[in-house]
Amino acid sequence: METLVWIVHLLVSVTLVGLVLLQHGKGADMGAAFGSGASGSLFGASGSANFLSRATAIAATMFFLTSMGLTYFSLNRAAPGGVLDKIPAATQQAPAPQAAPAQDSTAPKSGEIPK
Repeated sequence: METLVWIVHLLVSVTLVGLVLLQHGKGADMGAAFGSGASGSLFGASGSANFLSRATAIAATMFFLTSMGLTYFSLNRAAPGGVLDKIPAATQQAPAPQAAPAQDSTAPKSGEIPK
């Protein structure tokens, strides 16, 4: 089931990107007013905004729904442990700390005046 949601999510995301790139911005009509002639599109001057905006809204809704579905699947997955549990155990042990050297009995102790 999770694989199906992944496939749908990827297809919807590519479709959403394509739909957004097909739409023209609000400033594109300004060039048509001054005679550039670039206002024509595949669906006509007024029909493209309605069709593309509705298709974009549907694709965005599907994208959000599949995103929430993938979040649900990732939260319900049984995790074996933390990130540090996945690190392989070290085969070598750290060297033992060395003992402090024994004090010489003839050396003066701290705070004592030598003779």
